Amino acid sequence: MTLSELRYIVAVARERHFGRAAEACFVSQPTLSVAVKKLEDELGVSLFERGTGEVTVTTVGQQIVEQAQRVLEEADGIKHLARHGKNPLAGILRLGAIYTIGPYLLPRLIPRISEQAPEMPLMIEENFTSVLSERLKRGDLDVIVISLPFNEPGVLTRPIYDESFIVLLPGSHPWSGQASVDVDQLGNEDVLLLGPGHCFRDQVLEVCPNCIRSTAGGNSLQRGLEGGSLETIRCMVASGVGITVLPCSAVAEDRFVEPLVRGLPFAGKAPHRRVALAWRKSFSRLEAVDVLARAIRGADLPGVSYPDSA
Repeated sequence: MTLSELRYIVAVARERHFGRAAEACFVSQPTLSVAVKKLEDELGVSLFERGTGEVTVTTVGQQIVEQAQRVLEEADGIKHLARHGKNPLAGILRLGAIYTIGPYLLPRLIPRISEQAPEMPLMIEENFTSVLSERLKRGDLDVIVISLPFNEPGVLTRPIYDESFIVLLPGSHPWSGQASVDVDQLGNEDVLLLGPGHCFRDQVLEVCPNCIRSTAGGNSLQRGLEGGSLETIRCMVASGVGITVLPCSAVAEDRFVEPLVRGLPFAGKAPHRRVALAWRKSFSRLEAVDVLARAIRGADLPGVSYPDSA
């Protein structure tokens, strides 16, 4: 059993295709196929079911692939120590962030990381929580910034900050003269939401289930009230299409100012989300996680608060 063979089976499990896995590993397909078959013979089990269109990982194969990923991470950790001595803040940190956090946090975070860890450039990816989770577990990302709850086997989390939600409405809206908005009022309005797959959409609907609206003919009205990003939704609010709920860090970015839009707090205890870092238990650069957490706290995001556990 070799590290190369372990890399091959991890690649096949990820790509679900021998040809694409071979390209990802920079080897020919026959070389990869022979190596995988050799490993299967050595272990005495089938790791993959070969189909005409796609490769499927067997049950025992999935367990072996997960263990192979851990072995490869440990091997990479040895290389990292040899290359950078014992400095965990040297070398690229692969950072993921969900779409509703990245645009507002990253511009404030990167200068502080550059100051605190100048030898640790960030390779950044924005995506849905589900995609970031899978890429984290596969080792494609080192740390991700997500919204809790987030429970995944083999993954640790660290709360960083709490962020309240705010209502954004057109400046001409009848509520613009109010000091705050009651949650129950939202159900009677055209509330612009992110599309399915965004955890922030789910959090808004948890606060106000009646924000989902439909017609007798289907969900055409609701689809018209959905946007692909918070910035798109902000533009729709400014144009007078409807109102929306945003995290306070997004409201603070004054793309539009009064009289086009106005942000109002919720009456009483405002709904909020808790933002956290997540990383694999096997990730060895824990000092990098600490620096990242400190840099986020020092990013001075408007309107957030910091839990004692941060």
